[in-house]
Amino acid sequence: MPNISRLAASALFLTSGSLHFIKPGIFLEIVPPALPNPQALVAISGAAEIAGALGWWIPVTRKTASYGLIALLIGVFPANVYMALAHERFASVAPAWLLFARLPLQLALIAWMWSLRD
Repeated sequence: MPNISRLAASALFLTSGSLHFIKPGIFLEIVPPALPNPQALVAISGAAEIAGALGWWIPVTRKTASYGLIALLIGVFPANVYMALAHERFASVAPAWLLFARLPLQLALIAWMWSLRD
């Protein structure tokens, strides 16, 4: 029987990663203005999410996939901070309180990825 936690995380990252290519608009909008080439950053982060989600299912790459997704979650944190601080701009996506509440949840996601490395 597949690991339910790994299956749920895999579905989350496969969905999110795919959306980077299917509907890149919101991802492009949340790239902080100080960062260069938002299109490339969105494509790279989407590909990394997909690769990490698939990597969990290959025992020899499981640990690398988890560490890669942890690095990705740390790397995209500035976009989440930007989204929360510019909450008026993203009011159609989520209310301000949810955008701020999402920030500490990043730690929970990192802990979850850490638990899937074995």
